[in-house]
Order: sequence, then structure tokens, then C-alpha cells
Amino acid sequence: MKVIAEERRIVIRNGASRVLIEPWGENSVRVRMTAEAQMDDHDWALCEKVKEITPVITQTTVDMTDPWYRGEEWKKYHYTGTEYTMVIGKLTVKVNAEGWISFYNQKGDLLTQEYWRNRDRICRYAVPIRIPARELKPITGTSDYELTARFEAFDDEKIFGMGQYQEKHMDKKGAVLELAHRNSQASVPFYVSSRGYGFFWNNPAIGTATFGMNKTEWHAKSTKKMDYFLTAGDTPAEILMQYTAATGRSPMMPEFGLGYWQCKLRYRNQQEILEVAREHKRRGLPMDAIVVDFFHWTMQGEFKFEPRDWPDPDAMVKELKELGIETVVSVWPTIDERSENYGEMAENGYLVQTDRGNHNHMTWMGNIVFYDPTNPGAREFVWKKCKENYYKKGIRIFWLDEAEPEYGPYDFDNYRYYAGPALQCTNIYPLMYAKGFYDGLKAEGEKDILSLVRCAWAGSQKYGVLTWSGDIHSSFRAMKEQLQAGLNMGMAGIPWWTSDIGGFIGGDITDPAFKELLMRWFAWGAFCPVFRMHGERSPWYEREQEFINGVRQLTSGQDNEVWSFGEDNYEIMKKYLFIRENLRDYVRQSMENTSKTGEPVMRPLFFDFPEDPESWKVETAYMFGRDLLVSPVTEAGVKVWKVYLPKGSKWIEAATGKEYEGGRYVEAYAPIDIIPVFVKDGADLNIYKA
Repeated sequence: MKVIAEERRIVIRNGASRVLIEPWGENSVRVRMTAEAQMDDHDWALCEKVKEITPVITQTTVDMTDPWYRGEEWKKYHYTGTEYTMVIGKLTVKVNAEGWISFYNQKGDLLTQEYWRNRDRICRYAVPIRIPARELKPITGTSDYELTARFEAFDDEKIFGMGQYQEKHMDKKGAVLELAHRNSQASVPFYVSSRGYGFFWNNPAIGTATFGMNKTEWHAKSTKKMDYFLTAGDTPAEILMQYTAATGRSPMMPEFGLGYWQCKLRYRNQQEILEVAREHKRRGLPMDAIVVDFFHWTMQGEFKFEPRDWPDPDAMVKELKELGIETVVSVWPTIDERSENYGEMAENGYLVQTDRGNHNHMTWMGNIVFYDPTNPGAREFVWKKCKENYYKKGIRIFWLDEAEPEYGPYDFDNYRYYAGPALQCTNIYPLMYAKGFYDGLKAEGEKDILSLVRCAWAGSQKYGVLTWSGDIHSSFRAMKEQLQAGLNMGMAGIPWWTSDIGGFIGGDITDPAFKELLMRWFAWGAFCPVFRMHGERSPWYEREQEFINGVRQLTSGQDNEVWSFGEDNYEIMKKYLFIRENLRDYVRQSMENTSKTGEPVMRPLFFDFPEDPESWKVETAYMFGRDLLVSPVTEAGVKVWKVYLPKGSKWIEAATGKEYEGGRYVEAYAPIDIIPVFVKDGADLNIYKA
């Protein structure tokens, strides 16, 4: 093993392996390892131009002699090694004479360090176990490697971010997380630690992240290199700012994204869409967007309206625009083998390939394969079809569904992309899917670009991605899980997030229990980055005809408009439509801050109050922008709700006007028509004004 210092980096050599430690923006470092002659050139999400920093690199000579040597033997066997230190602003990286890496802040506090249990001459703890901190193990008969990277665990550490997982705890310490996308699961491998650093695993390979009590371990089943980014900061806001400088920030949210979006599974035809929009306006209710959901098309993979049900989409879009409503259209990456585009796409290599067995990837509503957005030609092909059949009709917003993609089954070892085997790069899929539409819209001169996407990876945010949390259940349990999911997406650098209000699956509009859930969720939706109604409401309408022209038909769930759930509930929902409208200027300002700094619109309490230890423990409340504390009611039958108010401010309960000192829990007023919201002292926001 040999450690050397070059002009701007430290290099660790050990046989065929090489580790590069380089500054990567302010207070940040990138660490890469390869066992090949040449470093793999994929930058993945670390492709933004960052501020070039010249590090301060020093070296120190240390005694490496075995401790049992004395006197003349010590002189005979004595030898030394060199330790290296790299200072990048607030971050210090230390490499000992054995090549072990540790990270410190500007105060000298240890942030994290590699996990070694090996024979060495410096630290002889647990020497027989022989566990290295980093391993690239060759996969026999290939040029690929299985990768494991290990770090020490700390009892006091809390971990936030990592994307969207359907589980109850926001703090990921103790969790084992699959590094893979699934419907309702988005793996975004960046976290913020309570110890004062952020860590990004810059690898889209299938694997796991384990935040154990004994060690932290990252694993990739198949890859070419190890690649991670670590940044230090005094606050979570500073850490997130530095991470998003390296991976990209969201553009400014378009004006229509600030208001209310109406959606259901599914409006069956043009007339239904227009009738809902007209009724909204007749009642004087705000609406900024309405969604044309899936299977409005002739066939999967043809990217165009079925003329039987959508006879004049140009006129439909025109009328909606005149009403002040944008049309959002669902696009799937699924290509039916009977589609008019299948042959051309297959011939040109625009489809995801399989290494074995049947080439079909899913059999829902047809035998289908997914298109391959890692292929630039495929992205261009799909955009051209959507440009011709949607964009030219006035449609500017696309709902990019199935973006994981939703393989059936998720046998990642069987799929292969233009960019490489799915095991090595499948997590980049939703980013490239969104990039295709972003690039296409930008080339047409569009500036306010937003796509609703059912998944994301690191860097997706810069392509105007609004992620929603997938096909979740209609239950208070699921609602509570979405709260932590949305907050952790924000802490992973994906600030535009929403969920299906009321849940997607299992909501019976005749059930009083569901109506209670819906009222709580709808009120919460008014305080999410995007306020969007959606769901598969039951009981479903019967299909008039199962097949038309050989194509299986899809029916629709029950009505899902604000007037569909009884007059009392209508009045509650109407109230929150106007609350959101009254907050429009505040939400716009929050979105501007997001675009400039990377700070999420909705974020955990500790983001704004890092000096308050209790704020790091709270998982039932969050800040919506800089001045509003929101605590959604996620249990049935509640009239009062326990809320923590952070130290450092006075707080005014929006519903009652009561003033509280921070640093305490309070019993908030929470009848069915009220979501607990507290206004930070000094902010001029009247939430419940007439």
C-alpha cells in the first residue's frame, strides 16, 4: 500500500486498486476507487460545475515500528510511515499511514470514518477479524465488481434523507434500505447526519444501505467503481446547499404549480374533463391544473389520444386554458408489442433488453416492454411523438408515470440498458426519463418546465421533477408514512413532492371512515409543495365493453371532486382550496428560496432549528417554508393534537390566535375542519381569514 499527495488530491494505491480523494466544491470531497487501469468516467449525478477549491494538503511522519521491539532491535526494525491531511474549508480529510480515511469538521470533531477490522501496525483493535473498509470483489468471468464500503457507527447519530420509503420512521438510523426503485419507493442515496455532514452514494446500482448500530454499510451488487461525496456544514441548510450545488437545483416552480390540481383515476373522456372544469369555475372554486390520466391513448406506446373518447383535444385544451386551467397528460414508458411504434423502436435498440427468457417486462393491459431512456435516440424518439400528439395541441405538462420502471417482476439481473446492465445503473432510469421531456420542452423555448414523475434519483430535481409517492393505501397508517416520505425526499434534495390526497387504493366514497381520512389529508395537501387530488375511488364503474378493436378497455373509479363527499365535507374542502389560494404569494416565495438555495419547501423542524435538540426527534410536524409549522392529524377520532414548538421563536396558533413560547409541547385545537398550523412570530400570515 502506498499513499501519495498530488497537486489537488490524495491517492491511495494498493496493488491494482486506486483511491482518489479530491475536493468537490465548498467544504466537500469526492472519493473514488477503481481496480481497473482507468477510472470509469461516469459522473452520474455529480455532473454540475462546482466551485473549484485548492485544498491544503500536509503530511506527517509517524512511527510504524511493532511495539514489542526494544533497544537494538528497535533500531534494526524501526521504520516510519506518512499520514496525510487535506483541508477543504470546513472539512478535513485524514488518511493514516495504512490508508484509512477519516473526516473531521473545522473544530476537529470527528464526523465519520471508515470501518476497519484488520491487521495493521497503527491500531491493533480486533486484528484477527480482517474486515476492510472498502472492497471491490471481481465477479468471476466479467469485468465487473461487487462493492462494499463500510463506515463506523455512532450511537448519537440521526440520519435523514435517502429518498422515499414506505415506513413509519423519519430517522433512518437502524434501517436497512434497498437501493432500488419500486412503485411508491424512490431510492435517492443522500443523507444529512445530525453529526454535521452530508453523504451521497453516487452509484445508481442495485444494492443496500445499512445504517446499523454496529456499522454503516453500502453495498452494490455489480459496479465498476466506488464513488461517494461527503460535505460538512454548520447547519443542515448549509449541507443541503452544498449537495445541491453539486447535483443541481430545481428551477422556479411555474405559477400553475402553486395552486390546486384536480385528478382522479380516471376521467374516461373529453366531456368528463370539461364538465368538471366548468363546474369548478361555476362554483367559483380555484383550479390551476386538471389531469388526463392513463389509457386515454389508442394503445400503450402510441402516445396519442383515442379519437373515440377524445374527439377534439385541441378544443379541450383551448377551453381549459381560457378557464385558467393547464392540461396535464399521462405518459407511460410502456410499449405494447402490437403498438405502431414497437417495430421501429425494437429495431433501433430503443427498448430495454432482457438477458434471458421472455422479452416482455409487464403483462398488465397487454404484453409490454419499457422504453430505454438511457439511450439518447430513444429519448428523442419518444419526445417527437409526444411533441406531435400533445405539445402541438397546447399541452405543456406531462405526467411521467411508471418511472421506476415498474417491472413485473423486479428481476434487475435480467434487464439491460443502453447505459449498461440494470444491476449497475437502473436507478438512473427516472432521471433520464424526465430529462428527455425537459430537454424537449426546453428546445421548444419553454421556461417553466414541470413534470409529474412517479420516482426520482439524485439530480432529478434539476429537470423540473415533481415526485409523488405512488400507489399508496387509503389509510391513516399510509398518510403518516407519506409525511416522513415527503420530508426525507426534501432532505435528499428532491423538494417538489406530493402524494395522492386520500391515498390511491382502497378509498370507498360511501364510507364515513374514508371521508374523515380524506378531510384530514386534503387539509394537509394545502400545506404540501403541490396541492393535488387523486385516487382510485371505489366502487368502480362497470366496463361497458371489455375489448374494443382488440384493445382491452379500462373503466373508472368513482367521482373524486370536492363536491363528491357530502355538503359538510364540501365546505371543509372548499375552505382549504381558498386557504391555499391565500397562501399563493407565500408558497411562491418559498419556491424561489428553493430554486436559489436547494432548501426544501417542506422540511423537518431541525432544518430551521438545529440548535434545539428536541427538534431532531419530532416526526409529526414540519416547517412549510420559513414561517409556518404544520402538524397533520394522522389518527382517526382526534379533536386535540400534540405538537412540539421549537425553541428560538414565539408561535401563534393559526386557528385560535393563541400565542406560545417555543421549546414546549402544546395541545393544538384540531376538530375535523382544522389542521394544526402555527405561525412563527413576526410573520404576517393569516391562515384562516375569511
